[in-house]
This record gives sequence, C-alpha cells and structure tokens, in this order.
Amino acid sequence: MKYELVIGLETHVELSTDSKLFCSCGGHSSPKEPNDCVCPACSGMPGMLPVTNKHAVELAVKAGFMLNCKINQYTTFDKKSYYYPDLPCAYQITQWFHPVCVDGLVDIGDRKIGIKQIHIEEDAGKLVHDEATNTSFVDFNRTSVPLIEIVSRPDFRSSDEVIAYLKKLKSSLQFAGISECEEGAMRCDVNISVRPEGSTELGVRSEIKNMSSLSEIRDAIEFEKVRHVDALERHTEILVQETRRWDDVKRRTFPMRNKETAADYRYFPDPNLMPIIIDDEWLEKIRASMPETAEEKSKHYEEMGIASKEANVLASDRKLCDVFDRVVSMGRNPKTVASWILTECMGIMKRLEILSLEIKPEKLSRIIELVEGGEITRAAGKKVLSAVFEKDVDVDKFCEENSFNAKVDEGFILETVCRIIAENPKAVEDYKGGKTKAMQALFGSIMRELKGNGDPAVIRTLLQEQLDK
Repeated sequence: MKYELVIGLETHVELSTDSKLFCSCGGHSSPKEPNDCVCPACSGMPGMLPVTNKHAVELAVKAGFMLNCKINQYTTFDKKSYYYPDLPCAYQITQWFHPVCVDGLVDIGDRKIGIKQIHIEEDAGKLVHDEATNTSFVDFNRTSVPLIEIVSRPDFRSSDEVIAYLKKLKSSLQFAGISECEEGAMRCDVNISVRPEGSTELGVRSEIKNMSSLSEIRDAIEFEKVRHVDALERHTEILVQETRRWDDVKRRTFPMRNKETAADYRYFPDPNLMPIIIDDEWLEKIRASMPETAEEKSKHYEEMGIASKEANVLASDRKLCDVFDRVVSMGRNPKTVASWILTECMGIMKRLEILSLEIKPEKLSRIIELVEGGEITRAAGKKVLSAVFEKDVDVDKFCEENSFNAKVDEGFILETVCRIIAENPKAVEDYKGGKTKAMQALFGSIMRELKGNGDPAVIRTLLQEQLDK
C-alpha cells in the first residue's frame, strides 16, 4: 500500500523588540550571563502585573501582512497552565480564543500552504543540565521574551516542501524586521502522520519539539515517515499520539511524553491583561511601514541590471541587502557592488567562518571607488577588504601604509620586469620553448614584487614585449 505523508508546522519566532513581552527587561540579545536579565514581573513574583509591549503587537501584525493573513482587530491574551521548572508562574501567557492573525497563505512555488493562525505568546526559561554533577540549573533570561507562533495547516506532503516554506518564512520575517531568525530565534515543532494515499482521514500524529536546524528537520521527517509506515505495514510498534525529540547523534527520534490536548492546558482569559483593540488608524499605520518583500527586492535588483541568480542571492539575506543598498546609494555601480559582495566579501566570510555581513558600507564603497578610479588594483582592493574584515582598518590609511598605488611610474615597472626576467632564466627558456604557463609565473613574480601595484594590463604588455625581444 502507498502512504501519504501529512505534516503541519508550529514555528516559534522571537520578535526583535528592545524589551520583553510584559515587562521592561531587555529582549533576546540583551542577556550576557545566566539570570542577569530578570525582574520580579518576568520571574513570577507575587503581586506583579504584566504590561503588554505595544511593539510586539505591531510586529505580529506585520507578520500577518507578510503571510497574507486576516488581522483580528479584537485580540486577547489567555493563560495556558502547565507546570515545568523553567515556567515560573506555572502558566504561559498566550492567545487561544482570539489570536491576532488568522487564515493566511504562503506560496512555495507550485504549492500553497495555509496558515491557520499567528498568535503572540511569551517564551519560557531554559533548563541547563550538568550530567557530571547530576544537577539542573534554570536560566530565566528567556522568560517572557516575545514570540509569535505561526501555525500552519497540515498541507505539507514532503520534507522538501517544509524546507522551502521555512526558508521563505525566514527571508520574509528578516526583511520585515520582525525577527533576526538566527541563533535559536526561530524554532519549529513538526507534526507528522501518514495515511493511505487517497484517504481524507488523518493518521496518528507525532510532534517533534524545538527544532531549529533545517538539515535536522529534514532528517527527522524522513525518519518519522519510515517509522510510521513500518508500524502500519509491519506492526513494529503501536503508534500513539505523543511528543518526541530528535537525537542528532543517533539520528533518530525518541518519545518524550504523551501529547497534551487543549483540555490539559486549561485555557482561560488572563484577567490581568485587557483586550487589545487594533483600530483602523493603527492598522493602516502598520501597513504603511511594511518594507519590500524578498521577491520584490530581487525584482528591483534585476531592474538595476543584476543577473537573476545574483539578485536572488542578495535578496535572500537582509544584511546583504542593507549593505548593497547603502553602497549603491553612495554612487557606486550596482553590478560592481554586487560582484564585490557576492564574490569578494562572501569569499572572505567563508574563509573567516563569518555568518553574516557586518562590514561598514562606507568602507566597502571607498574600496570600490579606489579600484574603479584606478588608484589601487583589484588585487590590492582585495587585501584592503580582508584587512577591513579582520581588523576594521581605515581604508585610505591602510593603502598608504602598504604603498598601494596602481599609478606606478611605467619606468619603474619596466625596470622591475627586466630584473625578474634576468633572475628567472629557466622560466624564460620554458616560455621560448612553448610553455605558456611560464609567462604567467613571471607575471605573478612581478606582481608580488610590486605588491599588487601597477596596472596589470600595462605590466603584461611590458612583459610580453621584453620576452619577445
């Protein structure tokens, strides 16, 4: 019998706010040490009342716009009760009865994925387990950091569709400034079942919790698909609705606990938080602040003359876009800027294992200006760029200290060419014997002697003339 895979996702995204959801403690990026970003309110002290972060509501509405949702202009907060050591109040504030966004749609090419809802909720703390001492520690820094949970409908039929959706989600949320979507700021619960092809009934569901790596999500889905089919076809186990975890070392999932139902959480309206009314004026103000989407940005870059493939790569990363846009606004040629970012910058980032482009646009613009103006060679420009990445050097000062100057006197270049030829008789002999690579070796020696200065075209012409004499 053939089986169909059915997948739904619950994607938790940390919002890019300066403070937590219900208190003034700093947001996700603020904590430096365990429990150094905690106050009586977010640590659940008696008598402390929550105050809603307005910016978090605006970011949630933005996410709704990005994902083609209907915005509920009347939205409320509710208590989700369960006990766990990293949840100081023994309940989580979330949205159950009136979520802020509903009925969205995400296009992933030839498939459309429905969005059931987007709701705002607070994050829980973090348990740190020390196996050496058999001790667990609780870090409350993350407690009450604002999240949105994006709940899809069970519309996925393969791991490829899940990965395409998550990549698009990440790109959209980054572009709108809703979330960084990095370093655990985007986590996913994957709900999986299988059913006979053609059936409309859903199978027994497993939920894999707290996954952030795309490769691990793909592997977990493929593992669960095989496990479910084996259980149905070969009776290897009895499937039950449960929560599971992915073990990256053993490359398989393991059961954690039986899956809770809504009744287990005892949802009820939070009496300490008033309903939020998003009036028409506020809604239009949020709509007006929406930036270009990744697709719109890519199309805009193509109109600048950038190839479609390069435009898509630039538009896939908000920081690449920000640097590109700033450098172009300083008068640099768009195609040249794209070449420097996608070739030189990303090459250095790979070598230095840097994950995101943090270079100051003014410095990249100056390097391009010096190269395009013939003040330094492209080779020298690469060296300057590398120094900017590694030491954040001043561009002009670094060029001066290293004697980078493309406009070297032609007489000095000729003198250097003749000296290199005289010092390398074997290479000259090889060239005259038909080994063309010997000329390239001589050219490389001359460029090293000149420290990358001088016009390469002039150097190559003078070298050819001297070898042909």
